[in-house]
Amino acid sequence: MSEHRISVDIDEAGVATVTLDRAEKHNALDGAMFDALLDVTGRLKTDGRIRAVVVHGAGKSFCSGLDISSLGQGGGAESLLDREDGHRANRAQRVSVDWAAVPAPVIAAITGNCFGGGLQIALGADIRYAAPDARLSIMEVKWGLVPDMGITQTLPRLVPVDVAKELTFTGRIVSGQEAQALGLVTRAVEDPLAAALELAREIARKSPHAVRAAKRLYDETWTGADASTALMLESELQVGLMGSANQLEAVHAGLAKREPRFADPE
Repeated sequence: MSEHRISVDIDEAGVATVTLDRAEKHNALDGAMFDALLDVTGRLKTDGRIRAVVVHGAGKSFCSGLDISSLGQGGGAESLLDREDGHRANRAQRVSVDWAAVPAPVIAAITGNCFGGGLQIALGADIRYAAPDARLSIMEVKWGLVPDMGITQTLPRLVPVDVAKELTFTGRIVSGQEAQALGLVTRAVEDPLAAALELAREIARKSPHAVRAAKRLYDETWTGADASTALMLESELQVGLMGSANQLEAVHAGLAKREPRFADPE
């Protein structure tokens, strides 16, 4: 898929490494990159082999945001606002929010610049590891715009509204270290890609049905769900897991003190 600006590698453990592959432009988002991201999330959400996903940028940066010059020269900027049948989000928003539709956990490994739309892609991941010297910004105000790539569905889970406003009103750049302190990223680590892959492989050793259920549980209840709905979902998911093949395998492997052998979801 490199011709579409994205490469995907799936290892034997079921860890998918997704590489934004436009290093010469710091992986800036042009029309082809938007198309590739939507294609990738569409494929990953239906692939039962996938136990965890790591997203990172080739070269120096995760993603420097929109390629304004490309999108403004007949690059299809208007089409990014289209909402296709069956989708609540438009095409621009889906490159962030569609990561939630991937049942497996998604980990973003952030280095270099992570600006504007690039940051919103990272915010769509379940977990974010950033280099201490990475540069992150909700940068849209610089161009006289508001962030509009799904940030209303991601940022409220991470930071208080005053922090969100301060970052959005100013567009200031924060380091990976400060981003961790603010809650924008999960951890600041020297080698985000290596750390993300290590975490992904640890997750891949757990029951994929349990991990997927846990992702769904938090995604559907963390903000906005009333208590009765959230508690009911806990029970429904648990009943679906209890006595299943992978749940019994987890118990048997634990009692036998051996590595479990889990089946992929269908």
